[in-house]
Amino acid sequence: MLPKVKEIEVPLLQALLELGGQGRPKEVYPLVTNKFPQIRDEDLSETLPSGGNKWTNRIQWVRQRLVEKGEVDSRARGVWRITERGRQRVDDLGKLGHIEPPAMPTFLELYEDYETSFRAQLLEKLQSLSPREFEQFARRLLKAYGFLDVRVTQVSSDGGIDGYGKLRLGLATMNVAFQCKKWQGNVGRPEVDKFRGAIQGEFEQGVFFATSDFTADARNVSLKRGAVPIILLNGEGIVNLMIEKGFGVERVPLYAYYEQPADFTETDED
Repeated sequence: MLPKVKEIEVPLLQALLELGGQGRPKEVYPLVTNKFPQIRDEDLSETLPSGGNKWTNRIQWVRQRLVEKGEVDSRARGVWRITERGRQRVDDLGKLGHIEPPAMPTFLELYEDYETSFRAQLLEKLQSLSPREFEQFARRLLKAYGFLDVRVTQVSSDGGIDGYGKLRLGLATMNVAFQCKKWQGNVGRPEVDKFRGAIQGEFEQGVFFATSDFTADARNVSLKRGAVPIILLNGEGIVNLMIEKGFGVERVPLYAYYEQPADFTETDED
């Protein structure tokens, strides 16, 4: 059985330190794997519906979680770098004998673990879609967001555009085109430039969907003065939008949480 997301956090930080503070994903994966001798060969060979490796995909999600915590830096393209906050976490654990302080997980921690796992499952399902299914998914997601008259183009005549629709802005509407890419690697600047060229003069905005991610160069040119803005939605962004709009998912309240004051016997007269 593969380790849980939370169990991988510290080993990933330690692996980065062993690499001198930073490393490329393919350098990090084996070091993290070596820290879990209980993992079996059959666990490591598990694949996602899309064909990707389930173990490396889980490590990628842990890296994203550490980025959100400020313990890993995401600015360098293709390089994972530990931050001072991440170094401090490992250092603090070292003073405790490399063992996390024993404590029962809180409700919020359990919820975070569940949500991270749930988001990973949503992304796995996205990656399992065929290119055409992904285009239809993007059409329905834009409709859930509020777009009007959203259509997918014909395969033989899309001209670099997978679909288009209208976004209402007050009393007016904006013509928007969208493009979809199901890539294992990151989408680079050439693809964004090509998409912008295909919609220039006919559409006021573009939306680029990718199940993977975008390079730093692609992000830098997505919004350029005097050019059609291109909104970039990577796998994580798509999942966030699905949850925000309740598209394909449903939020179920578990219970109300109330925090007890330090002394609930105090009165205004005290």
